[in-house]
Amino acid sequence: MDQPAPIPRPPGPVMPLPLRDRLTIPVLASGGILMAVMQTVVVPLLPDLPRLTGASAATVSWTVTATLLSGAVLTPVLGRAGDMYGKRRVLTGALALMTIGSVLCALTSDIGVLIAARALQGAAASVVPLSISILRDELPPERRGSAVALMSSTVGIGAALGLPLAALVVQYADWHTMFWLTSALGAMGVGATWWAVRESPVREPGRFDVPGALGLAAGLVCLLLGVSQGGSWGWGSARVLGLFLGAGVVLALWWWQQLRAERPLVDLRLAVRPRVGLPHVAALLTGFAFYANSLVTAQLVQAPKATGYGLGLSIVATGLCLLPGGVTMLLLSPLSARISAARGPRITLALGAAVIACGYGVRIADSRDLWMIIGGATVVASGTTLAYSALPTLILRAVPAGQTASANGVNVLMRTVGQATSSAAVAAVLVHHSSPVGGVPVPTLHGYLLAFAMAGALALAACAAALSIPGDGTPDGTRPATDATRGARDQAMEGVQET
Repeated sequence: MDQPAPIPRPPGPVMPLPLRDRLTIPVLASGGILMAVMQTVVVPLLPDLPRLTGASAATVSWTVTATLLSGAVLTPVLGRAGDMYGKRRVLTGALALMTIGSVLCALTSDIGVLIAARALQGAAASVVPLSISILRDELPPERRGSAVALMSSTVGIGAALGLPLAALVVQYADWHTMFWLTSALGAMGVGATWWAVRESPVREPGRFDVPGALGLAAGLVCLLLGVSQGGSWGWGSARVLGLFLGAGVVLALWWWQQLRAERPLVDLRLAVRPRVGLPHVAALLTGFAFYANSLVTAQLVQAPKATGYGLGLSIVATGLCLLPGGVTMLLLSPLSARISAARGPRITLALGAAVIACGYGVRIADSRDLWMIIGGATVVASGTTLAYSALPTLILRAVPAGQTASANGVNVLMRTVGQATSSAAVAAVLVHHSSPVGGVPVPTLHGYLLAFAMAGALALAACAAALSIPGDGTPDGTRPATDATRGARDQAMEGVQET
């Protein structure tokens, strides 16, 4: 297939990009950070929500579960919709749903409305894959790597910022204030995205696969509901076993339907190829390892001093312990892009997973001293930056331009499944290894060390999966043939902008 010749650049000085184009990357990155903040702000409220809403602790936990479930279901669906109908349009809609959910949270103390509002906020999980696809379509090659790396790291940055911010608001103001603040930020994000982000011309025509979307939604709800509630309902209970059985049946039927659909929601034939499937496996394992870091660290430093290892820190101090990791993720994102450009994203992913494993080695070596805890958590965050920045680059190189949002949506979905599994597995380990302190069961240090070892082992498995990804034969980062026409288009657009 002949490639269109690039438009020659006119002579004369190069004019700077308009303000709108210069703000595209910061606006998209701020949307990713806001999404992660929105997911974590409810965590400091969980101990007090039963008193504030008059609901049980089990019911209150659904303010987290609802966001997880809706995000897992909507991420691949909205990614596919973005490929078909316009990525900026769908991205703006996802941010708007997140903002509406935040306004509802600010207006109510009814637990039912809160859970429904948190489910609306789960739509924002699609922000990162949609933004990465826009960056691929709109940016010239030399700017794309660092922008994608920054966008990928926003998940960790926002999570690290959200916890101490929410804790401060909850401690010194009415808890509704927190949601009014996030509502204002969300409204600003919607307006900025509509103004600063151009609509991508790259589309994948066809009819939306409604049966595929419904089948995937039903299967994921059964799977993740069983994983997230297994600890409280009992892993051997009829409800949990029924959910897992239902998930297996529904997802098997969904797989069969997708292979026969003319325009499937997820191109499974493409997804099972090693260059796409192995990054999905690595995303699942890395998501597990990443989430265990913040989950276990928060519980460890808040454990009472009577345990012999706990520091008895407040929720605000706990958030500050995780803050260096978020700052490190922000600072390391340009480095990860340089490593991918020099050695390829496969090596960056493997290196990131290995660094995560080393971080858990530090956690196992010393989990009593505050500075060692912060240091180990920061090392894990550093490895996560490298891994998360490489994953979308691997996907972008392996799929056609018209499927970037949906393929990256599946990759983010795999991270979400990994995080949900991590939460359930860590909870099971800590509950099994507990001893009474002041009449209350508290996890032992041995339980925490086992959780670290489990997460570190899966990080090594992610490293092995990364090294098994077939190389593209281009250590300098050249894109495959499917990206050739877009490369010429980037040059043409760059020439027009400079004119």
